[in-house]
Amino acid sequence: MEEISLQVPEKDLRNIFGEFDSHVKLLEKELSVSFILRGDQVKLSGQDTDRARKVFDELLLLSKRGHQITDSDVRYALSIEDKTDADTHPLVTLDSDVICHTVSGRPVKPKTLGQKEYVDTIRKRMITFGVGPAGTGKTYLAMAIGITAFLHEEVERIILTRPAIEAGEKLGFLPGDLQSKIDPYLRPLYDALYQIMGAETFQRNMEKGTIEVAPLAYMRGRTLDNAFIILDEAQNTTPAQMKMFLTRIGFGSKAVITGDATQKDLPAGSKSGLDVALRVLRRVDEIGVVRLTGADVVRHPLVQKIVKAYEEYEEKTKAAGKRRRH
Repeated sequence: MEEISLQVPEKDLRNIFGEFDSHVKLLEKELSVSFILRGDQVKLSGQDTDRARKVFDELLLLSKRGHQITDSDVRYALSIEDKTDADTHPLVTLDSDVICHTVSGRPVKPKTLGQKEYVDTIRKRMITFGVGPAGTGKTYLAMAIGITAFLHEEVERIILTRPAIEAGEKLGFLPGDLQSKIDPYLRPLYDALYQIMGAETFQRNMEKGTIEVAPLAYMRGRTLDNAFIILDEAQNTTPAQMKMFLTRIGFGSKAVITGDATQKDLPAGSKSGLDVALRVLRRVDEIGVVRLTGADVVRHPLVQKIVKAYEEYEEKTKAAGKRRRH
């Protein structure tokens, strides 16, 4: 059994250990180690002290930056510890990439290495496809980058769009004018805008036409210059709709297309425009494709388990289907 002694500044101890020592209890459980605190000295002993020390050092660096450590930080540090070099500090890299702040002052930044790749690709490419399960921050991060570009006058307007398809349930007759009929489909986009930009600023820009939230059908016949354009829920586009959207993008514009190939609401037997586009455009260098996974889910840890369980189930179902065909 190995034993290591670590010195930790008193101001960082509570942040690293967590409320009721929740963070170190998680490390102890996952790595079969034990932490004993004596003053500002932490004694670490057990089976996997090298891994535990690496994770602990990463959390210490985060704490010294003023970051409030959460259980999610600890879980993610554990999940990537054996995939990164000893000299790299992935959590610190993520923490330092602040895209913008919400109206409440909360920093918006990538929380996983997959999200960091996604953010970097959007910054570099004219068109980016972000594909992955719910909770991976595809739309929210794209929105944050778009709003930042707009506020820095890098683009003249923001256009947010999604296909108006019911998510597996018939909503029936919706009362009101056209805007009130389509608003339920666009509500997730409004929610993100309110959080990052604030309701008043959003409404002011909506009235001026510098921010537009509209169904995909409204894009037909237009050329979108000097704009940041986000197509959300792209798995629910038809191939014709996707081609129409991609050919609207004009000079000085940047587009982000997000979708989850496992959550299609198209009629049975219909092809998804997202699936077709990823095949057709895979060799176009100027287009970036980032595939996020369950490891990039930043919601409650239970959501990660649900995503993983569904991924495993779908893989088994596909494998069983192939065996039956052969």
